[in-house]
Amino acid sequence: MSTIVVARKGNTACIAADTLTTFGDIRLSSELDRHHNKIQTFGKTYMGIVGSAAHTLVAERAFSDKAVKADFSTRDSAFDTLIRLHPVLKERFFLNAKDAEDDPYETSQMDAVFANKNGIFALYSLREVYEFDQYWAVGSGAFYALGAMHAVYNKYKTAKDIARAGAEAGAEFDTSSQLPLTMQTVKLTPTSS
Repeated sequence: MSTIVVARKGNTACIAADTLTTFGDIRLSSELDRHHNKIQTFGKTYMGIVGSAAHTLVAERAFSDKAVKADFSTRDSAFDTLIRLHPVLKERFFLNAKDAEDDPYETSQMDAVFANKNGIFALYSLREVYEFDQYWAVGSGAFYALGAMHAVYNKYKTAKDIARAGAEAGAEFDTSSQLPLTMQTVKLTPTSS
């Protein structure tokens, strides 16, 4: 899967991701994959999506669909975007929206973290959207990343260093994550600190 993290400190946010793609037991390293960067740009938002490798191409096309009107600037606008996105995923991209029998809603099959000038956020497959004050992680390396960021948050001065520590921990201990990392930083608006 992946290790993708977001962190914020002071007036800066950072998103970092490993660069390994896996297909079951097959590993595709960044040296072989021309498109290994898991951080995508949608408007002024940097997003890292975990789950199926197909999500990358689908997201690029779906978020540019006029019917989706993609807006990830706030928690509420991201939720509204996900509501508009779901029927497009099903109708245009043939999403299999069935997951567990006891799920209360159809799933979009993707989880992500994202950062923009308004802060750091995560979205989950049942269209949950969360906003964070310090850090978060998604993917198979998330447990390692969260532990590392927790350990260094009060010691490190920058969001970039905190995000790097989290993503590097995921790459070190998770078999589906690998260095090198890709990273993007964002200046936060003064009202979002």
